[in-house]
Amino acid sequence: MTESTLSRRRMLGGVAAGTLGVAALGAAPEFSTARAQAAPIRRQPAPSGTYRIDLHAHFLPPDYRAALLAHGHFTIGGYPTPTWSPEDALAFMDYYGIQAQALSVSDPGVSFLHGKEANDLARYCNDYAAQLIKTHRTRFGAFAVLPMPDIAASIEEAIYALETLRLDGVVLLSAYDGVYLGDPRYEPLMIALNQRRAFVFVHPAAILADAKPELPLPDFMEEFTFDTTRAATMMMVTGMTQRYPDIRFQLSHAGGTLPFLSHRIGVASQTVLGDLWPQDLPKPSILDIQNLISRFYYDTALSGYPAAMASVLTVTTRDHIVFGSDWPFSAATLPQTGDHDPAPGLSNIFDADQRMEIERHNPLRQLPRLAEAVNT
Repeated sequence: MTESTLSRRRMLGGVAAGTLGVAALGAAPEFSTARAQAAPIRRQPAPSGTYRIDLHAHFLPPDYRAALLAHGHFTIGGYPTPTWSPEDALAFMDYYGIQAQALSVSDPGVSFLHGKEANDLARYCNDYAAQLIKTHRTRFGAFAVLPMPDIAASIEEAIYALETLRLDGVVLLSAYDGVYLGDPRYEPLMIALNQRRAFVFVHPAAILADAKPELPLPDFMEEFTFDTTRAATMMMVTGMTQRYPDIRFQLSHAGGTLPFLSHRIGVASQTVLGDLWPQDLPKPSILDIQNLISRFYYDTALSGYPAAMASVLTVTTRDHIVFGSDWPFSAATLPQTGDHDPAPGLSNIFDADQRMEIERHNPLRQLPRLAEAVNT
């Protein structure tokens, strides 16, 4: 990437913020004269039984957790690095009516290691997941971790995990060493994943310390959602999602802030800003962005409440929403006491049939191997 390109992008970002900000300020008086009246929330009954399929659930195999701690990762996104075991996972699932979890390694993946160490740890995690699936065939699936940002090694591991181990997809972080999905250097990996029609779970990564404001807040509270938004936006504006339509991308936490920003992202290149748009990037229109955003899958992890779900429903259809618990990183909010519903807020916007669609049918449509296992 040239310095001139970088300068154009900086200029574009600055002018976009200013122009759209002025537009927003110009509209402010209209809203200052009236208050929006929120409709009363009516809680609807949830389905009963053990039916949920959890597509945002993590695992920390023993050697993986030991490696995290040995390299100083005592917190993940500001959350204390949790313990995990198959027994604890099954107990959690049984309490909250979860039939199966598609397990994945959370941030930082294996990117805190390099070379053979990263390759070996990724292989260990994926082999561990495959053995767990054999032992508990109807209870677990898995998304393979890749030794990113090593592209060649990641392609090799993806092929092994998808074709030999028959894992259900792969997990990618929003960025590696500050380089976001959508960057051209990831192109060979995307080609391999597209050829295999892979399901890709996009999980946020912690922001590099020198690239974020110094706020007394843990990354998981806000920064994780912002990073998911950055990754999704870069995949769209660089044309990655358009070039590889057979990859199905699941965005964590209801897509971060992507639904809220959907119009803003699409309108930028269609204004006077179009003349400043970087020459090496396609110019998405509002309709382009609306179409691309509608194709992502959005999970309910830490987002199963009306404000988040109503926002998602403005940019996609209900069949693109999938259930996620974010356990064990959500253990503090899901303490296995009281209500056996892991996402009671969903009943404030969805009825029982719609919840069954989101929490079971939609996830199983995307993961045919897991669907076959749980339905036989």
